[in-house]
Amino acid sequence: MRIPNHIGIIPDGNRRWSVRMGLSKEKGYDYGLSPGLKLFKLCKEAGVKEITYYGFTTDNIKRPSIQTKAFTEACIRAVEILSREDADLLVVGNSESPMFPKELLPYTTRKTFGKGGIKVNFLVNYGWHWDLNPLSKSNCEKISEENIHNFIYTSDISRVDLIIRWGGRRRLSGFLPIQSIYADFYVIDEMWPDFKSDHFYEALNWYSKQDITLGG
Repeated sequence: MRIPNHIGIIPDGNRRWSVRMGLSKEKGYDYGLSPGLKLFKLCKEAGVKEITYYGFTTDNIKRPSIQTKAFTEACIRAVEILSREDADLLVVGNSESPMFPKELLPYTTRKTFGKGGIKVNFLVNYGWHWDLNPLSKSNCEKISEENIHNFIYTSDISRVDLIIRWGGRRRLSGFLPIQSIYADFYVIDEMWPDFKSDHFYEALNWYSKQDITLGG
């Protein structure tokens, strides 16, 4: 089985799952913490070299305050959980915004926890327009297809090979537009809190059958 070097994770469906379970929408985020850790361990066991979690975006903060507080606190706890694992951890997002949790500021420079070994990126208060903003300030004559990656805020995140999205939605929702340009996209209909190990293995099996040409 061919293993992707870098997997992007869009853990969608927390609110819909919560409503289905008879809970208020904001309660669903707490149930996404355990799946995140399980998936991290599966990726590490499989030999994945890098993983990027989609935490919350600059568009998500338009939701009701009780929900924004809930997913912000869930992201803080998720990063703290991952910091107790063997990982090279980085949190990326608009840290100059008041919506960026101050608890995560120490993680905005990549740090090695434990023995390190796998790169883990966590997108918090991330927006594609924020990420690409440095391009508008650069001399376009200096930017080529080969070096455009160096002119964005997420320059420390490599090209994504496979994106897995839970919750059935078939869209990227602004997830790392430069790094995802050649990514294969696998959708799981189950909601993120209903994560199962089989979801991961099914995605890997599907990916290994794809014809990876990178446009060539």
